[in-house]
Amino acid sequence: MRLMAARMRTTPKDRPAYRCTECGWTTAKWLGRCGECQAWGTVEEYGAPAVRTTAPGRVTAPARPIAQVDGRTATARSTGVAELDRVLGGGLVPGAVVLLAGEPGVGKSTLLLDVAAKASSERARTLYVTGEESAGQVRLRADRIGALSDYLYLAAETDLAAILGHLDDVKPALLVLDSVQTVASPEIDGAPGGMAQVREVAGALIRASKDRGMSTILVGHVTKDGAIAGPRLLEHLVDVVLHFEGDRHARLRLIRGVKNRYGATDEVGCFELHDEGITGLADPSGLFLTRRDEPVPGTCLTVTLEGRRPLVAEVQALTVASQIPSPRRTTSGLETSRVSMMLAVLEQRGRIHQIGKCDIYSATVGGVKLSEPSADLAVALALASAASDMPLPKNLVAIGEVGLAGEVRTVTGVQRRLAEAARLGFTHALVPPDPGKVPREMTVTEVTDVGEALRVLPRKGSGGAGSYEARRAEG
Repeated sequence: MRLMAARMRTTPKDRPAYRCTECGWTTAKWLGRCGECQAWGTVEEYGAPAVRTTAPGRVTAPARPIAQVDGRTATARSTGVAELDRVLGGGLVPGAVVLLAGEPGVGKSTLLLDVAAKASSERARTLYVTGEESAGQVRLRADRIGALSDYLYLAAETDLAAILGHLDDVKPALLVLDSVQTVASPEIDGAPGGMAQVREVAGALIRASKDRGMSTILVGHVTKDGAIAGPRLLEHLVDVVLHFEGDRHARLRLIRGVKNRYGATDEVGCFELHDEGITGLADPSGLFLTRRDEPVPGTCLTVTLEGRRPLVAEVQALTVASQIPSPRRTTSGLETSRVSMMLAVLEQRGRIHQIGKCDIYSATVGGVKLSEPSADLAVALALASAASDMPLPKNLVAIGEVGLAGEVRTVTGVQRRLAEAARLGFTHALVPPDPGKVPREMTVTEVTDVGEALRVLPRKGSGGAGSYEARRAEG
């Protein structure tokens, strides 16, 4: 009875509350998984705060009609790197905080050192703070890539208070911090890179950026799954989140916008990493093509969309008689599941028998990754060309998604894809039905299924041996 009476006397504010250490989501009872960010083991008890009433205080600036607010203070300023400006929506906005995340060795520090040098001027100083390297190491990289400027200031610090002191001394218009996981505040318990430390460091730098009208770029680490390390709250606090991608064995690097309060998130910036540094690629399609005088069996060209940018890419395939009961399936730059699907469609709908019993090797050129379904038709034609040992016609591109019934489905942006192919000199294209307005200089053929698309394979000899029609008649 006493226990029941004690429970009845318990008020709601005496009950414990629970909060997610990743995103700050609160709940009245403990849960093993956060209901907001779906992270496991991050919900901890923190005690419900007492109900308080905040008295009205002095305002920093009186409220004004929105039409009287000066919008010129939020005008973007170019970084000097056109490809980065494309993703940012025109450049860096004063007071904006950008989080750039990527895998180790992908080229984040090289890119931002180049940006810091180009953005620095007499009226706009730049402060580059490194927490992972010494000042001498950064200077050697600056010499190699030619990123030296009299208005670019360099500091090697891992203490938050020291960084804020540098801001008072230099008064920069742009701050680059490499990286946010290496900086710690002595007033917060925990090692650098911990959730509490990252939250405190990011919050202090965001407040400093807003108060000073200073643009800030924070470098972030990623986990083995590709997610940004640290609390999920970090992505909510910053204004722009960018992902820097690329295979360390290839020259191509891509910057994708994940969040952007000042522009679109469907833009992609292309860069080429080389010994002298990193440069933007206004026309990166040349990296994904192999220049040859005569067509080769097993190759087909397609046009993929990276954000809103069309890129011409080459798909290569090779079929070899298998010597083992389970044939090999090796892919590079393509999804293994979609390649297996195209093999099944070719064997069942295209009547190309025995192709499933061969070792299949498929890849893309230049390290580009083709994940959208619009490359299905090019993959199917490359596999069929390799199986028949007959090359596709020269200057041909194939665009379209292929279903399990063998039908060719329409994809988005066909007109933009064809315009890019025509600009690069391609004269023939296979597209789904109803492509819309097509370039005059291109011969566009509409195909409804894989059977119609396979008719572009030339006949072998006068009798047509090895051609698609001959194999279908045999089947």
